[in-house]
Amino acid sequence: MNKTRLKNQLSSLALSMFRKDFFGIYHGSISSKTDKSRFIINTKEAIFDNINEESLIELSFKQDYRWKQASIDANIHQGIYSHISEAKFICFSMPQFTTAYSLEHNIIIPKDYFGYTEIGLVEIIDPKQFEDWYERAQSEIILYFQTKKTNLMVIRGYGVYAYSRDMHEMAKKLAILEKSCRLLMLGESQTLCDYN
Repeated sequence: MNKTRLKNQLSSLALSMFRKDFFGIYHGSISSKTDKSRFIINTKEAIFDNINEESLIELSFKQDYRWKQASIDANIHQGIYSHISEAKFICFSMPQFTTAYSLEHNIIIPKDYFGYTEIGLVEIIDPKQFEDWYERAQSEIILYFQTKKTNLMVIRGYGVYAYSRDMHEMAKKLAILEKSCRLLMLGESQTLCDYN
């Protein structure tokens, strides 16, 4: 695929996800593998509702000076691309309902049709302590994806990592997961209201 076209697609997806509150102004990461040892990822200064040519950088798996400009998540993306051949696109987002739901639950069991049929049961991973999370994240995320044979990882109080061969399929799964968590939270609040 043409790299300019790919960057435009990443920019469009980032804007759409920003509008849905999956990304903060500077919070999150999105990338695409461009060949067996290269990928495009947002820079650390990227503003997700305005991703442009300067906001995306192509990195080699072998770290060089460009890595200093890249997202803090670049190591994690590189690790996923290196170990999981099906990963063509990767996203780290913090959808508010999914992240909020993860604070008080260990598992997501969608009760809506699309969540149930498209996503199914999703385990919530506890990062234990946040102090050393970034030192552990790369190996723990890769190990989880490889052992659980899934392409979605919900991390308590942190957010969601997802990968896919197809950018739109990845975005669709994240959107369905977020809607399911929103419905679960609305259901719980209604139950509390009925109880009181």
